Amino acid sequence: MARLLSLLAFVFAAATLCGAFPTHASFPAHVSLAGLSDEDLEKIIPLLPRGLTESPPGPLTDTSAKLVNDPAHPWLPLTPFDIRGPCPGLNTLASHGYLPRTGIATPGQIVTAAQEGFNMGNDLAVFVTYAAFLVDGNAVTNLLSIGGKTPFTGPDPPQPAIVGGLDTHAVFEGDASMTRGDAFFGDNHSFNETLFDQFADFSNRLGAGNYNFTVAAELRHQRILQSIATNPQFSFVSPRYFTAFAESVFPIAFFVDGRKNDGQLPVDVARGFFQESRMPDGFFRHNGSISTADIGQGIAEVFTPHPIEPGRNVGGVNNFTLDPTSADFSTFCLLYQNFVDQTVKSLYPNPKGILLDALNRNLDFLFSPIKGSGCSQVFPFGQPTQ
Repeated sequence: MARLLSLLAFVFAAATLCGAFPTHASFPAHVSLAGLSDEDLEKIIPLLPRGLTESPPGPLTDTSAKLVNDPAHPWLPLTPFDIRGPCPGLNTLASHGYLPRTGIATPGQIVTAAQEGFNMGNDLAVFVTYAAFLVDGNAVTNLLSIGGKTPFTGPDPPQPAIVGGLDTHAVFEGDASMTRGDAFFGDNHSFNETLFDQFADFSNRLGAGNYNFTVAAELRHQRILQSIATNPQFSFVSPRYFTAFAESVFPIAFFVDGRKNDGQLPVDVARGFFQESRMPDGFFRHNGSISTADIGQGIAEVFTPHPIEPGRNVGGVNNFTLDPTSADFSTFCLLYQNFVDQTVKSLYPNPKGILLDALNRNLDFLFSPIKGSGCSQVFPFGQPTQ
């Protein structure tokens, strides 16, 4: 169970792309090409500046606890042009300058930032980043937005292109978030004070003022029950089934000062990350990189007290119906296979030329951290010739 959960911990968060374009000639370089028609792609791709599809950065040589809210990485307030999304970790890395403060970055920059700022393990950082990038990044320009729409992206592109950034529903973002509302209610990306008050209440009652694994298990269960009872379109299948539990573990793993490493996140510190995208003064990153096995163990602690199988509301609220076709914690390889063969393939049904080459390289990067997991690599566009 723990080994499987450590693999499943790869599937979270990360980034999606926003945007749209008034004409092909002004298509923003960071906007995802996913879902565009062959006709649109043929017009857009020749006009895009081609980015370097660089190999992912390697692991850190120094993984000790160290000051990361330092003079080189001060928190700065947003400018009108900065993009932020529903992921407090990525938002914080951008607001402290570990990522470009604009919120638009290359996959390599995201991997480096997650490692440097939070001591995320290289295998975890690579898989998470490239999974998000393949769905919501621009494979030709090698750029990704960590958030939603920007004034520079213009009107929406034709359907079924993805246009909403990380707040695009049901890609990586999903229902039953701890501090963001369900998409059904209209805003799935902004900090929700009511939900954070619930986060604080559970932490105060069950954690003596701290968010910890005991609190995480009960709050995760509560948020699922709330969505079942209030959201007629509630969906809790892969990949959200996995990202929801990972989302519950991440604050304990990455937002607790590395000099403590006690798994206790004070509520006021949590608010800084979730609401203000801000590390506390003098914050040290975790002592030692956080591996997929570490996250997997945390997921087990959150999942075990209230196990639930994947499913969705069917026909209205309080009608949660199991979905036997969804990957679950015993079928990581199915999760990976479906993500590549169904999600990525459906967004790019017939890529050609430089787009095909870039997608295949990024698919290789995605698979590289899980080569030893027992999963077979999937080639949705056919195995490339060497």
